[in-house]
Amino acid sequence: MDDREQRIAETRRIVDQYKTTQGALIPCLQHLQNTFGYLPAEALETASRELSIPLAEIYGVATFYAQFHLSPRGRHIIRICRGTACHVRGSATLLETLKETLHVEENGTTEDRRFTLEPVACLGACGLAPVITVDRKTYGRLGADDLPGILEQYP
Repeated sequence: MDDREQRIAETRRIVDQYKTTQGALIPCLQHLQNTFGYLPAEALETASRELSIPLAEIYGVATFYAQFHLSPRGRHIIRICRGTACHVRGSATLLETLKETLHVEENGTTEDRRFTLEPVACLGACGLAPVITVDRKTYGRLGADDLPGILEQYP
């Protein structure tokens, strides 16, 4: 059984838990994403067939909510604040440095799937501007020179 077939079999197992529950599409998609790390196309197609929900409707839900991802993500998620305080204090420079260092665009994932880079509207830590988070850890008052040391902490 190849990877695709395994994902389809796992999707069927997961979807079976939601077949009799009205309005369970979002919890089902959350379960699938927690299992695969994202929502693979074959999982959405299988869910569509198994739940008798049009694939377009499933894609509509999956693309409406920011919590769902249709492509693989990195092991570590870097979020960089684009709020006013962070912007004024140099977050754009940090973002460009991260893009160049990681060879990835905004909302992209490195080829080795080590990092995903996500600019966000505000991280709510304006007093520490400019701010980034890596997974759940916050780093503030950063300069571009601080970034290599931070990235090294995340294998």
